[in-house]
Amino acid sequence: MSDFLSKTAFVTGAGGGIGRATSDLLAREGASLMLVDIDAAALEETAAQAKAHGGDVATSVVDIANDEQVKRAVDETVAHFGRIDIAHNNAGILGPIGPLADYDLSAARQLFDINVFGVLHCMQAQIPHMLAAGGGSIVNTASVSGVHAVPHIGVYTATKHAVIGLTKAAAADYSGQGIRVNCVCPGFVLTGMTRGKFDAETEAALAAQHPIGRFAEPEEVAEAVLWLLGGKSSFATGSSVFVDGGQTM
Repeated sequence: MSDFLSKTAFVTGAGGGIGRATSDLLAREGASLMLVDIDAAALEETAAQAKAHGGDVATSVVDIANDEQVKRAVDETVAHFGRIDIAHNNAGILGPIGPLADYDLSAARQLFDINVFGVLHCMQAQIPHMLAAGGGSIVNTASVSGVHAVPHIGVYTATKHAVIGLTKAAAADYSGQGIRVNCVCPGFVLTGMTRGKFDAETEAALAAQHPIGRFAEPEEVAEAVLWLLGGKSSFATGSSVFVDGGQTM
C-alpha cells in the first residue's frame, strides 16, 4: 500500500519542472494535492495532469514571497482537505547571471524574498497545522549550490546555502514533535527555470561537471523527494540528499 493514500500534500512551484514532476508522482500514489504557483496557466496544466490519476486536486495562485498569501493557501488546504500531512517547498528562481560585484541589488533582494523567505513563510504556515495533526514531513528544494559555488550565480548560491540552514534549523526544532524536515539538492536540471539561461559554452561546462555524463530529468529529482516525504525515510531528518549526477563528489 502506498505511503501517500489518505495524505494531503502541499507543493509549491507546482507549475513546472521538479514541482510538476513531484505533483504527478504524488497523485499517482494516491495523495490529495494543493498545488501552488504564481503562474496560473502553468498551475492549471499541472492540475489537469494530476487529476487524470483520479485524486482530489486543488490549486492556489500564490506569490510565496508574500507571507499572507502563503498562510491563506495553507489555511485553504486545511479547510478543503481537513489537514496537511506533507509539503514540498520547491518554488524558487535562478535570477540574473553575472559576477557578484555587478549584481543588481533589487534582483538580489527578490532572490532572497522568494528562495529564502518563501521557504520560511511556507514552513511557518505549515508547521502549526502539522503539529496539530500529530506530525508531518517537509522537503525543501535546495541545490548543489547550497554547498559549493558556480561562477556568476553567487546570490542564488547564497540563497540555497540559506535553504539548507533553514532546513536543519526546522529539523532541530520539530523532529522531536513528529515533523521531519529535509531538503533535496539537485544538480543541473533542464527545466523552464534553467533552459536558455546559459550560453552553449557555459552549458557544456556545466554538463562536464556531472560524472554521470548528463543533466537530470525533473522526475529523477521528484523520486528522491517522494522518498524523503514518505515513511521509508522515517529516520531521515535535517538531511541534504544530493541528486546531482556526482557533481559534488
